Amino acid sequence: MLGVEPVEALRRIAFLLERAHEPTYRVRAFRKAADLVEAASPDELRERARAGTLTELPGIGKVTALVIEEALRGETPVYLRRLEATEGEPLDGATAALRSALRGDLHTHSDWSDGGSPIQEMAETARSLGHEYLALTDHSPRLKVANGLSADRLRRQLDVVAELNERLAPFRILTGIEVDILDDGALDQDPDLLDRLDVVVASVHSKLRMDRVAMTKRMVAAVANPRVNVLGHCTGRIVKAGGKRGGLRPESEFDAALVFDACAAYDVAVEINSRPERLDPPKRLLRLAVEAGCRFSIDSDAHAPGQLDWQHFGCERAARCGVPADRVVNTLPAEALLTWTSGA
Repeated sequence: MLGVEPVEALRRIAFLLERAHEPTYRVRAFRKAADLVEAASPDELRERARAGTLTELPGIGKVTALVIEEALRGETPVYLRRLEATEGEPLDGATAALRSALRGDLHTHSDWSDGGSPIQEMAETARSLGHEYLALTDHSPRLKVANGLSADRLRRQLDVVAELNERLAPFRILTGIEVDILDDGALDQDPDLLDRLDVVVASVHSKLRMDRVAMTKRMVAAVANPRVNVLGHCTGRIVKAGGKRGGLRPESEFDAALVFDACAAYDVAVEINSRPERLDPPKRLLRLAVEAGCRFSIDSDAHAPGQLDWQHFGCERAARCGVPADRVVNTLPAEALLTWTSGA
């Protein structure tokens, strides 16, 4: 890699740290430094770098100062070179083929709900990864811990997305939501507003230990709703402790055969959630969904830019469980995908 600008180097480091699932505080330090450098005068930065006073700026520590100094000298910072050299293991052939077939991501979050970055930064990162589109699916109002969007806030977000799409074209931000499945299977948002969205991901976030029969009825009722396109992280499990999501969590209990038969009947995609702490559904259920004839959506469930590159985890699981690429809805071009989500 040739020399990079300081802001570019700091943001790239943050991206690589996020992708590696490093602690949030470390990522935040580089993003904060990037924002500060972007707002600062180039002349002041050069003068401070020469004088060795960059660390006097609030939010600039020894490590980020060294990155800035090296970038200003036209060098690729050592910290960045090290991360680039150890950024991941090669994908096997089947996984790589499926990953290259993906044209977008249908489950992502921004700082409008519980994500950590603005919509534009998420979209620009997705574009840099080769995506043609990104569905913005912030949470619905019931999930207050995740700052879920009220109907009014969601309407305002739609206006923001429309303006960004004019600037980012031909890349496209798809309007969407991750809507809570309520206890009776209803959806946690105004039905007329859901009709305006490009993509609706429906997920269970509450009462995850509900009785098996009741949970099955709840999920099937949601899948049967014509506004739902994707069933998100169906078991709700957490297999890796840490971070905001806390400790381990067992799978919800439900009749998977019935739920997947409903997904196939109502043409709702089963999400293959790529978050390392979720990896949902488990492989035994993923194989069952393949046998049921379901469609799938391989999603990052990203809450930060670096997490957008987690889809390879889902692709690896899909490849090992025999998921055909032509049943993965986000291998479709945007217009074909929207034809499917609209039920046309």
